[in-house]
Amino acid sequence: MTSLTVLMILSSLSAQSPFPEPIEVEQFYNTKTLVVLENQIFSTYNAFMKKAMSEYWDITPFEFISVQDFNVKREDPAYSFLVLTETKFDKDKSGSVYNFINLLLGKDVGRIEDMPEMCAIPLSFAGAEDVEYSFKMGIVLRFIQNHVRHISEDPSIKGKKYLKYYNQFIPALKNRTILLSENDLVEELRSDAVIKNLYDHDIKLVDDESILKAINEKHENKVVLHMVGPEGKRSGGLCFKMLIGVDDGGMYFYGEHKITPKKRKGLLENDLRRIGRF
Repeated sequence: MTSLTVLMILSSLSAQSPFPEPIEVEQFYNTKTLVVLENQIFSTYNAFMKKAMSEYWDITPFEFISVQDFNVKREDPAYSFLVLTETKFDKDKSGSVYNFINLLLGKDVGRIEDMPEMCAIPLSFAGAEDVEYSFKMGIVLRFIQNHVRHISEDPSIKGKKYLKYYNQFIPALKNRTILLSENDLVEELRSDAVIKNLYDHDIKLVDDESILKAINEKHENKVVLHMVGPEGKRSGGLCFKMLIGVDDGGMYFYGEHKITPKKRKGLLENDLRRIGRF
């Protein structure tokens, strides 16, 4: 997947972009959301996004546009935008690049980084196989809409800009079932016995088909992991970990760690202990 060049590679769009003012949050509900597609005829991202938007997006009217259209319309407050961006982080010295989905508000500003940002969530590691995120695109879009509603409840809480805000909801996991695949865990944790020794509440190792079924059918009180990070034995780069409810689109845990020889991509022992404290 090749990310949109319209935003170039930014140090961190989500760190630079301003949090919307309360009046801008309310105006969002009156916008049409323009979904910016890649300039590729056979883009798998475009196909996945079109399908997920038709099935999961209900907070505003929407339509699909090109990068060229985005450059023309981005200053119009009648629109909001879902844009795929390539993002790098100053604290990540490996130079790793991540694909983020950003929900931006149209505004007459000189730089794209100055457009108010409603939400930013990592989608995939740049260069990773599209299948890694394809079946979770729906819950990512549901989370973005859930996040907008959280902001609407009290837009004065600036901490809502950051995903770590959602860690206050970790205690609610004890009333939900966590569905994980083996690849969601670092290698040493890939057994029912090990994870249940670390986490006292309901947690299950299942196949990808079971996770897809739970997402598509919105199984009540089920939570799955959305994870983004580099594959293989490389060191450096960040692993982002998010537990999201398939029935409500709510986030119940957010974590990240630096990839090292001892901390590969996946949920770590410390993650399971952390969410199991309650």
